[in-house]
Amino acid sequence: MRRFTLLAEGPSDQALIPILKWLWDQHRPEELCVGQFADLEYSDLDSRSLDDKLGPALDLYPCDLLFVHRDSDKEGLAKRLSEIQAALAKIAQPPPTICVVPVRMSEAWMLFDEKAIRKAAENPRGTMKLTLPAPAKVEKLPDPKTVLRELLKTACGLPAHRMRRFNVSSAARLVTEFIQDFSPLRHLPAFAQMEDAFKKARL
Repeated sequence: MRRFTLLAEGPSDQALIPILKWLWDQHRPEELCVGQFADLEYSDLDSRSLDDKLGPALDLYPCDLLFVHRDSDKEGLAKRLSEIQAALAKIAQPPPTICVVPVRMSEAWMLFDEKAIRKAAENPRGTMKLTLPAPAKVEKLPDPKTVLRELLKTACGLPAHRMRRFNVSSAARLVTEFIQDFSPLRHLPAFAQMEDAFKKARL
């Protein structure tokens, strides 16, 4: 049994685990794997710096393959990749590592499956109209997180006076659990770069 670890920016990025598991199954179907989310929220670590988190994450969540997630935000893919590589250079014998750098935010990779959004909103048979962004435009959205949250609020179908009972953050983390096929993401340059790096990784 192989293990991979995801070191991400925050707890909501745990939603990337099903995407990475799908990627593994696509390219290493002969090897069973389990994905771990490096949850450092309750550790003694105060810093949010990647340099400071990388060592503790590997100590607590040893693995055969490491995924390091950074949202590109306004910095761009190349700069984020450089930052990850610089942090890895400070670690003695790091495992094979794949950079996960969605353009803007990881939520951009969750905006293509209407059925999954409805299921995550606990209203799979809802008929209210959901206007998903065109797949080719998701990486150009200034705030994918807000777009996903608004879609979930619409999909849940609750009236305004009951909306406070709907946990939109929890629903957002569930979207990828209901997606069976992430191949539509392959036309996105950031996802294609990650998949190519995975195919070349030597475990």
